[in-house]
Amino acid sequence: MRVTELNRDTAPEAVDAVFEGLSARSRYLRFHAPTPRLTASARRVLVDVDGERHAAVCALIGGDPVGIARVIKTGECRAEIAVAVVDLWQRRGVGRRLLEELTAIAARMGVAELRGDVLPDNEGMLALARKVLPGVRLTREIDTIGLSYPLAWVTAEITDADLIDSLQEF
Repeated sequence: MRVTELNRDTAPEAVDAVFEGLSARSRYLRFHAPTPRLTASARRVLVDVDGERHAAVCALIGGDPVGIARVIKTGECRAEIAVAVVDLWQRRGVGRRLLEELTAIAARMGVAELRGDVLPDNEGMLALARKVLPGVRLTREIDTIGLSYPLAWVTAEITDADLIDSLQEF
């Protein structure tokens, strides 16, 4: 398996191939609605990969796209993520490789927090998030489970005096 970063030239073929390899159930879990086909506007968004605001990686096996993971900045330091793996290659490590590569790219983009919305019955994605994103916070929303993962921790110098002061509070 080879994982490559997509751009506006390579994204259309990969998006089409991965979408075609998803069952109706996988499409529902990925798009949170029945999605028998990609609308023109949805496809435009998915292929608009600029590497700065919207980045995506693709897993290739024998040159065939079998999965895509994407990160889209939603603010200065936050970004939404999404992962899709064709049904024939699910639960074989493709999603793991994609998500690992995606977190590295997100960090390079200056993202401090990854977010996502996962349907409660998408057990595969929830398990993947727990494996690849240690300490991921999963929060029950109305219809989804919100995923939140800090890529960067705020670091501050803690002195001995700070530690002693905090211990004396107890």
